Amino acid sequence: MKCSFNKKMPPSLPAPLVLRRLLLVGRPNVGKSVLFHALTGCYAAVSNYSGTTLELLRARTEEGEVVDTPGLLSLHARTDDEAVTRDELLARPPEVLLHVASATDLEGALTLTFDLARLGVPLVLALNLSDEARAKGFEIDVPALSRALGVPVVRTAAVYGEGVSDLRAALDGAAAPARLPPLPAELERAAAALAEALPESARPWALAALTGDDGLRRALGAAGRLDEAELAEVERARRRFSRSPAYLFLNAARQRARELAARTLRRTLGDRSRAAEAFGRWALGPWSGVLGALLALAGLYVFVGVFGAQVCVDFLQDTVFGKWVNPALSALVVRIAPWALVRDLLVGPYGLFTMALTYAFALILPVVTTFFIAFGLLEDSGYLPRFSVVTDRVFRLVGLNGKAVLPMLLGLGCGSMAVVTTRVLETRRERLLVSFLLALTVPCSAQLGLILGMAGGSDPRVLWVWLGTMLATLVGVGWAASRAMPGAAASFVLEIPPMRLPRPANVLRKVWMRLRWYTAEVVPLFALATFVLFVLDRTGGLGVIERAAAPLVTGLLGLPREAAASFLIGFLRRDYGAAGLYQLHREGLLDPRQTAVALTAITLFLPCMAQWLLLLREHGAKVCAAVTAFVLLYALGAAALVSRLWGLFA
Repeated sequence: MKCSFNKKMPPSLPAPLVLRRLLLVGRPNVGKSVLFHALTGCYAAVSNYSGTTLELLRARTEEGEVVDTPGLLSLHARTDDEAVTRDELLARPPEVLLHVASATDLEGALTLTFDLARLGVPLVLALNLSDEARAKGFEIDVPALSRALGVPVVRTAAVYGEGVSDLRAALDGAAAPARLPPLPAELERAAAALAEALPESARPWALAALTGDDGLRRALGAAGRLDEAELAEVERARRRFSRSPAYLFLNAARQRARELAARTLRRTLGDRSRAAEAFGRWALGPWSGVLGALLALAGLYVFVGVFGAQVCVDFLQDTVFGKWVNPALSALVVRIAPWALVRDLLVGPYGLFTMALTYAFALILPVVTTFFIAFGLLEDSGYLPRFSVVTDRVFRLVGLNGKAVLPMLLGLGCGSMAVVTTRVLETRRERLLVSFLLALTVPCSAQLGLILGMAGGSDPRVLWVWLGTMLATLVGVGWAASRAMPGAAASFVLEIPPMRLPRPANVLRKVWMRLRWYTAEVVPLFALATFVLFVLDRTGGLGVIERAAAPLVTGLLGLPREAAASFLIGFLRRDYGAAGLYQLHREGLLDPRQTAVALTAITLFLPCMAQWLLLLREHGAKVCAAVTAFVLLYALGAAALVSRLWGLFA
């Protein structure tokens, strides 16, 4: 992704960097994207959990390029997003490497610093989150640390702009780390001998190749740093070791990081809120954590499903659009458009104004806005990783671990982006399984809000039947799919950020950016879908489709024939289909049984076109076709089963 630098930046932002190419690298959730914004003025999504940045984000200035990268635990990349950063480092080494680290974990930060030092690239270490470190009582001797490493070290708190100007000044003095950790004698001798055996162009990469894993060596070859003969020389050197050279190096790096942290770090009393720490521990407890998760879900239901999908939608649709906007637009169109066809196209039953805009702004906008606000509060507070830990046991039932809950939760915002975030998972099996469950069981924010609004405004049994069906599908189908796919769930390693009060400016900025993106995507597609319905209605095609679909819609599912149009447009966007069913519900055309059936069918229905295309891109045509076929058949079968068994819930 690219972000062009705008010379007319707000006066509060710094001037552009005088660099040819700067790469921001660091562990997940240390504030790289915040610093990227502070240095360039280009906004990147910022959250209080790992995995927000999944692709390279580039900002071009008049002097060069600044690149934000996904989180990297080490050069031994375990996930796709880590591999993106590692490969960029090897393929195009930057003039300056900005290592963004957390001041709250100095030992872990220095371990990665020594790992990166193998590349020999000029480096600056930014100890970010210094405000969190002070709150925890951590005081770091920055000058002593800088002397020990031989590189500039700057203390920053990027969310407040603290230390950014010092960091900009320090970039001019970037230097390759002068002091690697003391290596075992056998590794020192082997690295020196290997460097002598390699051509001069390959020598800078000798230590990285010798002490790296297979993935790092393949990346060095793919980047053209080492050719086949040189890689073969590295392999011969590795075979002489009884213990892994990678283990020897990382062990030495950890030991040196531990010693250096002990010398430069001291504990003070600190000023962190005891209430925040206590709540963070409470949210991870075996029973209190479950209670917290249930309370969070209940709060989401009340705020999005009741306030957003009922109170706000009722006001906007019945009052704003029903009494003001649509009558005014209809009167205007009648006055300026003498042709009946044009009037029907704009303000008829399938009018671009009366249907597309009403759906987009009266039904969808309040739902997604309330969801984005709620989700922004949860992610900025640091609660989502704790929710992952609490739900780890549930996800183990379907062959996954708690880390999979992050893409699943993000799927509630947008399924398309959630498919991309599966890159944070370690194995292809996990990525494929989560993508499949996203396509089958996870409704996007607009869909979810309309679903909760329909369920909340109907018989109480509807909500419980829908919830039970979704949970049974998630566990049952997920369990069967995990058994059908070879492999086991990966180990669950997740960094838990500190709990904090959400920053209103950050939450509002994310809500605004997401609404801009969502509106830009939704309104044109809603207009296109409405136009398709208008053409089908005028040509009689809609009646033909409704009659053709009658055996499924009215026969198998027991829904009114008008529901066929919602499922037809659901192929384009599921939230548009959900909006059509919501309208039928508001008009009293769906009884409780039909409401439960409709909710089941539209939730399990095919993913929207954007998510389908990303599924195709990430997993290929065969997988995409298999998922599409299964999801369509399962959605119809599950909805039909709910229709047949409804009497059991009476």
